[in-house]
Amino acid sequence: MPTALPGSGSFLAWTVDDGADAQVIRQYGLFAQRTGIRLTFFVNGKFAAHFEQNLDVLGPLVESGQLQIANHTYSHTALTSLSVQGVHDELMSNDQWIRAAFGVQPAPYFRAPYGYYDQRVLDAAAGVGYSRAVQWYGSFADSSNIPAGQILDLAQQYVNAQGIVIGHLNYPGIIEVFDDVAALIEQRGLETVTLADYFMPPA
Repeated sequence: MPTALPGSGSFLAWTVDDGADAQVIRQYGLFAQRTGIRLTFFVNGKFAAHFEQNLDVLGPLVESGQLQIANHTYSHTALTSLSVQGVHDELMSNDQWIRAAFGVQPAPYFRAPYGYYDQRVLDAAAGVGYSRAVQWYGSFADSSNIPAGQILDLAQQYVNAQGIVIGHLNYPGIIEVFDDVAALIEQRGLETVTLADYFMPPA
């Protein structure tokens, strides 16, 4: 269950969850387009409309591999509260939507909502092809509506070499500090990677 990128290096995995705000989704896409920063989105299908209205921006990024789409379950339910079949249903409903909307295969990467998992969940997920559960090293804490300055303070703490950081597609505070975070990445000599870049590089 990685909370950081294994090995030594100067890489950073910036991961972004959920999808409650269509404008935040769009601004993340435009930011990636403008800066070349590589991102991994862990998306929930219950926000399908928010993503689909932004496919004009997201689609080319996904196609090029700059934006990786991974599975965060369909409805953001704690997987530890579900039966094995319930875990399968959450992952595979989201899998089917991701394939239809983005034209990519999201497996094997998934993130359990709230970070809640146990061995039963891991075994159930692996049974439907989701064998790489991904946690995080540090959070921007923007799953709630916090001030932009607080997000930047957390970025300064957690944007480090070999880190997996988590943000959210839910509230607009991050938009105000995109360029500050990008500058921080540059100042620290970091290279952003998607999870697929790092764990499954091209042969």
